[in-house]
Amino acid sequence: MSLTETHATHAREGDETATVLRILLSVAVFVAGWATSVALWGIPGLYIPALALVPVAWVLLLMISRG
Repeated sequence: MSLTETHATHAREGDETATVLRILLSVAVFVAGWATSVALWGIPGLYIPALALVPVAWVLLLMISRG
């Protein structure tokens, strides 16, 4: 194995780490926004975003089932 091959492997690992960090940051921002809506509007701030996400869940389930 040459030095360039090991360098490319580390570069891919760095890209995967960046992708994971972006996903985690997106989830954290989403949860923080939802918590803020609950703090501002109470119970409607809790269930209205959940109702709005029902079509998204359906689409994700369809995408998963179709492969």
